[in-house]
Amino acid sequence: MSTGVSTSTDKIIVDKSRSHRNKPVSRAVRRTRERLQSGHSSAAAFDRDALRMYMSAFLQGASIMPLFVITTAALGIYFTGNTQTFLWAVLTLTAYAANIYLVRRARKKEISPEAARKWRRVLLFGQLMIGSCWAVFALQECNACDPSGFILYKGATLLIALSVTAMSNFMLTPAVLVAFAPSVVALAAKAGISRDLLELSLAAIFTTTVIFFNYISDRLFQQNLKILSFQSEKDDLIAELEVAKSMSDEARRRAEEANLAKSRFLASMSHELRTPLNAILGFSEVMSAEVMGPLNNPTYKEYTNDIHRSGQHLLNLINEILDLSRIEAGKYELIEEAISLLDIAEDCIGMVQLRARGKNISITQQFEPELPSVWADEKSLRQVVLNLLSNAVKFTPQSGEIHVKVGWTAGGGQYISIKDNGPGIPEDEIPVVLSAFGQGSIAIKSAEQGTGLGLPIVQAILAKHDGQFVLKSKLREGTEVIAILPAKRVLQSLPAVEEAQAVSRKRKSFA
Repeated sequence: MSTGVSTSTDKIIVDKSRSHRNKPVSRAVRRTRERLQSGHSSAAAFDRDALRMYMSAFLQGASIMPLFVITTAALGIYFTGNTQTFLWAVLTLTAYAANIYLVRRARKKEISPEAARKWRRVLLFGQLMIGSCWAVFALQECNACDPSGFILYKGATLLIALSVTAMSNFMLTPAVLVAFAPSVVALAAKAGISRDLLELSLAAIFTTTVIFFNYISDRLFQQNLKILSFQSEKDDLIAELEVAKSMSDEARRRAEEANLAKSRFLASMSHELRTPLNAILGFSEVMSAEVMGPLNNPTYKEYTNDIHRSGQHLLNLINEILDLSRIEAGKYELIEEAISLLDIAEDCIGMVQLRARGKNISITQQFEPELPSVWADEKSLRQVVLNLLSNAVKFTPQSGEIHVKVGWTAGGGQYISIKDNGPGIPEDEIPVVLSAFGQGSIAIKSAEQGTGLGLPIVQAILAKHDGQFVLKSKLREGTEVIAILPAKRVLQSLPAVEEAQAVSRKRKSFA
């Protein structure tokens, strides 16, 4: 997070007039959701996509049907000797060439929804031209040929042409019906005139096949429409996710700016307040000690003591706010050196011992001997241990007990554990207690008021050391807090395996 944000940026962090900048984003989200909710039930919504798919499929297989026409014509001329087949082939190839030209021309243009319907009609007309050519083929006769063999030849050719057309043109519905309706009419008319059984059978079989292939093409078209619909919904969802991500990034940026402005404000105000507070503390201490002469009224001396205590409490609060703001602003630097966690724990216990005796609280110690030094900031770790011990003394009732443990973790790091038998913390209030200025309800009622910054500062300092902070508490059973430093902070590795086995069971709970 950059620390060079201008003051003007800070001033607009809470400016509600900025909401108008999100109006285009909100409209985009609303349109996307409307598309998702309305669905895509009509084929008209995908006219352009269907036409593009048809044109791609048609051009990819553009050489198949002309080769089939040439092969059919060559076989017809070879077996029947009828030159009319050659003229039919030229006419059919011309119709196919015209269709290829139309498809390529349509593909080069930017097709609008209105133009899509127009081009669809044009391409269907092209299929009708090809179908008319196949109708001409269906009307051909060969007097010199075997009737059954020639009808078989015509029927096989028409069925192959029908299947190829159905597979390549199903995205242009109803291309199959339009293309082969003339052939059906031609075969039916010829069969009706001749009343020949073979002709009637061919007409019936081909008509049934056209209807079947038209049904199959329509089902394939509907399935592809569903695929297009799913693709469109996926694209809409991706668009909405992108918009939501953009809004989230903007909100995160503004939150970071607000957090930075808050940290700078707290740091600035803490410095400004600390200067007069030092004067208040100094003068109240001079007055309480009667350095300049005795105070004739004992009430005034009591007032000076109250002023000094209140000022000291306020100074402690400001110092904690300043520490937290420095940590959040990324300006909290560690001065690392080799230190002993045992020594720090003993010193901090000595500092709170007087307060503990005042409440008749016993502090027991359980330190693992000969712990090696750790690489850490002594002042910061001393602040961590002192904060945790002060909280334990503060929330432990009269004649209570506090247990302090220092030792190895199972992972090779070191820990300090402080456990009390105070009122405990309800499980649902633990996140509140760990947040800045947060305090548990029972703890507030059962002990003196605090700032609610101690535990957040402890967590932040341990995080700077790549450590962990664990809080375990049960209502009316007490609280245990554990500060853990990782193995990479220890200046000496774990004891040998045979020495560690004796104490491994004690460390498992702190892994």
